Amino acid sequence: MLVKRFRYPDDILELEYEPNFAVRGLHYDVEKGLLVKLDSFLQLQLGSVYRGRTKVDADEVLKLYHNRLLPIAYVEGPNSSYRHNTNSKMVQLADLFSVPEMCLLCNVIEYFERNRIDYNPEIVFHDTRTAMGSCHPIMHATVMKNTQKYIERNAKLVQYFQKLQDAGKNLFLVTNSPFSFVNCGMSYLVGANWRDFFDVVIVQARKPKFFTDESRPIRLFDEKTKSHLWDRVFKLEKGKIYYEGSVRQLQELKGWRGHSVLYFGDHPYSDLADVTLKHSWRTGAIISELAHEIETLNRVDFKTSANWLQMLTQLIEDTQDDDSEAAQVCLRQWMDERDQLRNKTKNVFNEQFGSVFRTYHNPTYFSRRLFRFADIYTSDITNLHKFSTSHTFYPRRGVMPHEYASHFI
Repeated sequence: MLVKRFRYPDDILELEYEPNFAVRGLHYDVEKGLLVKLDSFLQLQLGSVYRGRTKVDADEVLKLYHNRLLPIAYVEGPNSSYRHNTNSKMVQLADLFSVPEMCLLCNVIEYFERNRIDYNPEIVFHDTRTAMGSCHPIMHATVMKNTQKYIERNAKLVQYFQKLQDAGKNLFLVTNSPFSFVNCGMSYLVGANWRDFFDVVIVQARKPKFFTDESRPIRLFDEKTKSHLWDRVFKLEKGKIYYEGSVRQLQELKGWRGHSVLYFGDHPYSDLADVTLKHSWRTGAIISELAHEIETLNRVDFKTSANWLQMLTQLIEDTQDDDSEAAQVCLRQWMDERDQLRNKTKNVFNEQFGSVFRTYHNPTYFSRRLFRFADIYTSDITNLHKFSTSHTFYPRRGVMPHEYASHFI
């Protein structure tokens, strides 16, 4: 698309996609053309700043930003909100399509840098984003032609839907995808009768506008003509397919409000932010990366390194005020070892950017938003199958810095 629509050099067709290059939740600085990782306090993670596919060293990063801690207006715009502000200098790439988008963006910038081609980082970003967006119909058609190749079946999915239905739960599906794509995928995953599980199905909802617009009417989709009818919709019926509309109409027509609703989505912002902040729905986030993260956290080598890092940090804190030569020699050795351990525990998740959920020690910016907008999060919806439909998940007591010295920790 970049070559065909935007006349980018044909050579970029030969650039290789590296699926393990980036992680979800990174920020792209549209002014400086850098891909960066921020923690929940808006601090840059040094060692995880890239121009194209090339790591930018810490000295250059500090020279460019003057500080590791970025102003909130630089990251979120003058009016801080959970949505991207067009006046901000940074764009967060937080959905599932953002990983290939970031790789393409960095590949193209790397090509321009190596070939000494002048470019505007913001223009390259917007061209890449537009090209990615225009690929959705192509992706839909490709997946529909060979569904078995691209979609993994989950044996527990039908069982879980049946369990919810038997417990008297009302299920609804709100998706941005067209009906043809949804029907193909759901028929493969659940069976030809998949609509029997759902009380309401809304396609091409255009989230997040579905959650924010007040006056967009819900329309009925005619499967025979594959068109949208102009009749006024007075009620939402099981087995029928609806198009567009708004959450306000969904709530008015079905009476589903507040904490009686648990809504799952895979994008913390466009799926979950509005329904929890404005409509008080309960929310669940599906974060597929969790499976890899938890598997890594349970590796023996990671546990050994993480525990020793904690102990080593405590040793440094306890010894740093000792001015003796022997103590200072030990401190220098320990500091070097600590730096090595920090990189080791980071790289085990992803060599370039580390964990989706954590910088060296702090939660990532992505984590902060996730925890704000999601009541629960899991890698797979069917992980809930082993719990009863009346099960309560209780929050755990988090440890604040001043509580480490308390006897109950």
